[in-house]
Order: sequence, then C-alpha cells, then structure tokens
Amino acid sequence: MEIPVIDFSELDGEKRSNTMVLLHEACEKWGFFMIENHGIDKDIMEKVKLLMNTHYEVNMKESFYNSDTAKKMESNEFIKDKDWESTFFVWHRPNSNINDLSGLSKDLQKAMDEYIEQLIKLAENLSELMCENLGIDKDRIKDAFSGSVGPTVGTKAAVYPQCPNPELIRGLREHTDAGGIILLLQDDQVPGLEFFKDGKWVKIPPSKNNRIFINTGDQIEILSNGVYKSALHRVMAMKDGNRLSIATFYNPCGDAVISPAPELLLPNCVRFRDYLSFYSKTKFGDKGFRFQSLKNMANGKEEVLKAEK
Repeated sequence: MEIPVIDFSELDGEKRSNTMVLLHEACEKWGFFMIENHGIDKDIMEKVKLLMNTHYEVNMKESFYNSDTAKKMESNEFIKDKDWESTFFVWHRPNSNINDLSGLSKDLQKAMDEYIEQLIKLAENLSELMCENLGIDKDRIKDAFSGSVGPTVGTKAAVYPQCPNPELIRGLREHTDAGGIILLLQDDQVPGLEFFKDGKWVKIPPSKNNRIFINTGDQIEILSNGVYKSALHRVMAMKDGNRLSIATFYNPCGDAVISPAPELLLPNCVRFRDYLSFYSKTKFGDKGFRFQSLKNMANGKEEVLKAEK
C-alpha cells in the first residue's frame, strides 16, 4: 500500500488542481500522508535531528534503561500499561518554555526555534489548503483554533530506544491524536510507525529526502464534519536501532470550541412534508443545490424565531 506523497512545489503551477485533489483524497481516505518540497530549510531539519539525537545520548539514554519501564522487561510478559519511549515536550505558542527545560543545549534551543518558526507557516498553509478543499473560508481552521490566544503549538520530542524484546511492549500504544494538524520530523533510518487503514496496519517508512509526515487529529475530523479522518496509529518497539520522532502539534487553544463548519452540515430540522414539497419542484435538479437551499431556508426560519424572541 503506497502512502500518498504531496509535492508542494506543484501548488504554484499548472499541476495545482491535481495536487489539490491528491491532498483532499489523502485527508479524506487516509488521514495521513507525506509532503515534499515544503520549503522548510533542510539544513535546519538535519541540525535539529542531529542535536536531538545527541541530547538523548547525553541526557536521556542512561535514565531510560534504568527506568521502571525497562526493568519490567525482566518479567518476560507483555506490558500493556507502558510505552517504550524516552520523551519530553516543548511548548512554542502562545508561550515558549524551551529556555526553561533543563539539559537542552543553546544550539538545540536555537535550531528548534528556527525550525518551528518555519513549521508554523507550513501548518497554517496546510490548514488553508484543507479549507479550500472543503469549500469553506480559508481561515476557518485557524480562526476556530484561535480561541482567546491563538492556536497552540507544541512538540513532543521522542526517541524509541533499541528494545531487547520488542514483542513484549509497544513503542507507543494505539491511539488517535486529540488535536489538529500533526507535522512529524522522523528518523530517516529506523522504522516503527504504523497507521491503521482498511482493516490493516500500514507500515510508515522512514522519511527520506527531508519529507515531513502529516496526520490529522480529532479536531480536524470534528470541524470537517467527518469528511477528513483522524487515523488510529501506533509505534512498534524495534530491536535494531533508536527511532527519532519530533512531532509538532498545531492545535486549538484550550478555550477554543470546535464544531462542524456549518457549510458542511446536511440540512436538519426540516419536516419531511416540507422536504417533499421542495423536492417535487427540484427532483431533477442537483441534490447539492437542494440541500443548500433547505439549509438556507432553515437558517432563515431560525433568524425569524430569534428576532421574535
């Protein structure tokens, strides 16, 4: 099963319409895909990966292998309540805490800040393209996510260490992501990430040529009224090598209220006899026009009721 790859360089030329179709299908039928030629500085991406791996070796590796999770391996039984990962979280928006985290080198802090600055622009661009494909205002996702302080952005930096008994534990247990758009800078050598599609687990290959892996979270599924999907995924523990994962979450702020975009809702609160009356006049016309007309009629009635109150 070949994972969709979206070439962002083709959004500015004659292939734009085809590329937009590919993006829509990836969001609708997969819930995950890769993007290339995204405009993020490749040197910065490589620097972040290098410095993150160094940080793990110096500051995290020893404590992980001495942790309760690692010691549980001695029981030789499947571990259901733990994940085989060494991780920390960084907030970027609305306020950054990167300078408050102990052990992060100045070089890593600087490289991460530069990378995230570019990545946020990519996330916002992606949100606008999704809105365009959904037929809603291009700023709908950003505005819905903003709440009182703007969208929140944070990064889970993780290493899935070499595991002596990968059959006894997951790197990360099965889940969907709670938030919005997830942009993953992942290992270019070690696999392990898997997504569930059509009843099967799809193995996600390591990201070559600085591709960024994207998946959509629960809030995109809600806002799109189920058109776009939040896909179940997991990370398998691996016996050979450490897998690096730098997942950045473009999410609603805490007080944002996410609802389906009204344009994507089907008509509701329409009595069947009223529907039949309108249907008899539009039976041989476009169903989409009929649905939209009924929605407009229903909205008009609601406004009248509100005005009367």
